[in-house]
Amino acid sequence: MEIEVEVYGVVLDPTSNTPVIILKDELSNRVLPIWVGIFEANAIAMKLENVSSPRPMTHDLMASLISQMGGKVEKVVVDDLREGTFYGKIYIRRGDEVLKIDSRPSDAIALAVRVGAPIFVEESVFEEASILPVPESEGEIDLKDWLEKLSPEDFGKYKM
Repeated sequence: MEIEVEVYGVVLDPTSNTPVIILKDELSNRVLPIWVGIFEANAIAMKLENVSSPRPMTHDLMASLISQMGGKVEKVVVDDLREGTFYGKIYIRRGDEVLKIDSRPSDAIALAVRVGAPIFVEESVFEEASILPVPESEGEIDLKDWLEKLSPEDFGKYKM
């Protein structure tokens, strides 16, 4: 079963200084950290912060190519976790056909935030890799403060 998530933030893993995308299931309050490369993290963070670049970035190019070829990104799914590596798919609709394209989750998520497509995570991936839920409070959660309270063991060991 696929669970819809939102990109909760992009942060640095405190032990490795590697960028981490934090995906959050709003219904259950579970979070899923996915370690990504610096370029993908930057592409996602720029879009989340509404910062534009003077020239199209790789994920802008992907979105343009898909659109110009008559397609639309229907959704992206983080669908597997094997040997510490996350896997993803980009679902592209073109007419009556849906193409399922293998992708690194970071690229799929960067594309999804660019085109406004929903992001999903398979329940089995959440069961295997989600970490402590974000504490609920009256106000906005301070993501940095919450992450600083996590131990390295809370993050697990996953590969980009």
